[in-house]
This record gives sequence, C-alpha cells and structure tokens, in this order.
Amino acid sequence: MIKLIDVSKEYPRRGLALDGVSFHVRKGEFAFLTGHSGSGKSTTLRLIHMADRPTSGEVRVSGFSSSRTSPRDVWKLRRRVGFCFQDFRLLPNRTALENVAFALEVTGAGRKAIHTRAQRLLSQVGLAPKAGAMVHELSGGEQQRVAIARALVNDPLVLLADEPTGNLDERATRGIMELFWEINQLGMAVLMATHDLELVRRYPNARLLELDQGRLVYDSAAAEAGEAV
Repeated sequence: MIKLIDVSKEYPRRGLALDGVSFHVRKGEFAFLTGHSGSGKSTTLRLIHMADRPTSGEVRVSGFSSSRTSPRDVWKLRRRVGFCFQDFRLLPNRTALENVAFALEVTGAGRKAIHTRAQRLLSQVGLAPKAGAMVHELSGGEQQRVAIARALVNDPLVLLADEPTGNLDERATRGIMELFWEINQLGMAVLMATHDLELVRRYPNARLLELDQGRLVYDSAAAEAGEAV
C-alpha cells in the first residue's frame, strides 16, 4: 500500500530532512508516525502524497511510484490517497456541505449526485445536522470532521493525517480519534503523524513508526518480529 525504499530528502536551505528511511504500511493498517518537531514527519507525508519527490530512494503508493509518476498524473494518485491537515484548510466563505461538495466538483459528477454524496459523507463523520453551517460557526472538532469528510470524497485506499488533533481540545481529540479508528476498521489504511505520545499510548494495537532527525529509529512491527530497523 505504502512503501518507502531508502528514501532521503534534502532541501536547499533546510538541509537533510529524511535520511535513508524505509518502511511499508500494509492495506488496512493503522500506523502512527511520531517524532519531535523537525524529525521529518510532515516531509514523509508530503512525499507519500507526492507534493514533493525524494532526493534519492523511491516512494510507492498503491501502484504509483515517485520515480515513474509524472507531475500531470499525480491527481490519479490523490484519488486514492486522502489527506487531512492540522489547520483544516476549509473554504471560509462556504458551508460544511459546500466544502465537501467542492472537492467532488472536480470529478465531473452531476449536481444532484454531488449533493447526495456530500450529505452522506457528513453523516459518516457525524456532522449531518451542521451541513448548512458556515465554517466560522463550527467548533475546531467539527471543522476537522468536515476536513475528514472532504478527504474521503474519492473513497481513498489510504488516509494521511498530519497532526490532525494538534489544534483540538481533549474532548474533540477523542472524538476525532474514534472517527479515524472507525474509518480504519472499514478497511482503509491510516497513517497519522503526531508528536503526542500520550495519544499514541491509548491505541496500543496501532503500528508505531518513530523518526528522529530524519532517520527511522523505531518500528513496532519490526520490533515484534525481532528485526532491526
């Protein structure tokens, strides 16, 4: 599903962000990507989403390869990979329903089909009663639920989340994590970047990948198998 093979990423001003990282997230797996700020978590997600390309090594995602996928074909990958951000990135002058529907408009579906699917997705994330609310009328947790619904518009095989609970209070965090877990139980792979180790401890059955200064220093799956990272 997701495979990084000896991946390194160097930026002209920031230097080496990732250094020889290799791991494989399987279909239907839930994995946390942890590490301190600057450890390479966001860079890893950007490479998987192909917003960036590795300096060396290869990223493979659901049949797509960073070394073979052209920039004009990246949209095909992104129909299989959903992405949730810490800052939600919703359109402020639109309703919850319109934010989800907007992500569907680029698919060329008819207006009625878009409206029906957007409503269903908001129901899936528990936000159907707020479909007509403007973004500023929603709490942080509700805005993140809209963002998750938007990420699910194409029925992706993989859901990436970059610190999705970083701006939320404890109650909203619990609700969002329950939602991610439910999504995963439906068969979708989830890779979530977080620096909140207390949050990670609440889900001992999830895979744990830890980065430190751009290197993979721990993989719970490898540790259980008695393998070195």
